[in-house]
Amino acid sequence: MFLNNNVDPRDHSSCALTYEEADHWLRATWRGYVDPVEAMHGAEAYLLHAADKPSAFLLNDNSQLQGPWFESIDWLAHVWLPQAERLGLRYVAHVVQTDGHYDILTLLKPTRLPFELQIFQEVADAQQWLRECRAAHV
Repeated sequence: MFLNNNVDPRDHSSCALTYEEADHWLRATWRGYVDPVEAMHGAEAYLLHAADKPSAFLLNDNSQLQGPWFESIDWLAHVWLPQAERLGLRYVAHVVQTDGHYDILTLLKPTRLPFELQIFQEVADAQQWLRECRAAHV
C-alpha cells in the first residue's frame, strides 16, 4: 500500500514509503542523490505514517541511493529515534547503498539503539531477516 512519495523535481531523487501488507512492515525506498533536507522530509514522513500504520518492522532500502545520505546524526538520535521508539519500531533491516562508503549507519556503527538493527547488502536478505523477526515476534 503506497503511503507517501517525496520527489525532488530538480533531479527526481525520492523517498517512497509503502506498507507491505503481506509482511506487515513499512518500507522506505530511497533513490538518487538525496540531499539533507530531502532526507529529513523522508524520515519525518515515516514518523507521520507510522503513527497511522504502526509496525514494529521497517525495511530501509538505500540500495538505489547515490552520494552522502544523511548529515544530521544529532537530529536522528535526538528527534527521530525517540519518536520511532514511541511508535513501536523494534526491528530495522537497513540495506546499504551500492557505494557503501557513504552509508552513515555503516560508518557510525551505532551501539545503543531502541530497536534491533541489521545491515544488509541485498534486499532479499533484509526481507528474510524481517520475516524471521516477525515470526518470532508473534
